[in-house]
Amino acid sequence: MKQLNLTPAKPLPGSCFERQAARAIVLRGNEILLLYTARYDDYTLPGGGIDEDENIESALARELLEETGAKSVINIQPYGVYEEYQHWYKSDFDTVKIISHCFLVEICGDFTEPQMESYEQANGMRPIWLPIQEAIAHNRHAMANSDKKGQSLRRETIILEAVAAEFELN
Repeated sequence: MKQLNLTPAKPLPGSCFERQAARAIVLRGNEILLLYTARYDDYTLPGGGIDEDENIESALARELLEETGAKSVINIQPYGVYEEYQHWYKSDFDTVKIISHCFLVEICGDFTEPQMESYEQANGMRPIWLPIQEAIAHNRHAMANSDKKGQSLRRETIILEAVAAEFELN
């Protein structure tokens, strides 16, 4: 898979652990399936951490079902990898190295009600289809002007910009 980082990830000081994640890029014309999070006022790709006993495709399908209600994921194609370091919020480590494996996928069939985790519900997360350029513009504005932006905002915007450029989504 190609590297999606614009610059190499730089470690942060302190103790660190590594977390593997799977993220979905689901396109429909010039629209993309994203998650809007009210707490941070941003758009992110569906996806999340890969559990110890999961393979990457199973984690991707599980995350899509939980976060968007997509019941059937097909045509999973590797797209790219984004590596980053973030501050960790628990006392066991200072930082986390997140390796996000991004995949182009298709959704087959109907959606069911998302089964989000309690913190996702508390943050006001909901799935939404919207034009990719609208999501990019919104996230850029949030990066420049918001004091409540989440740590993942830069990653998500860079990945969205790469997808929009590659697939000429205007």
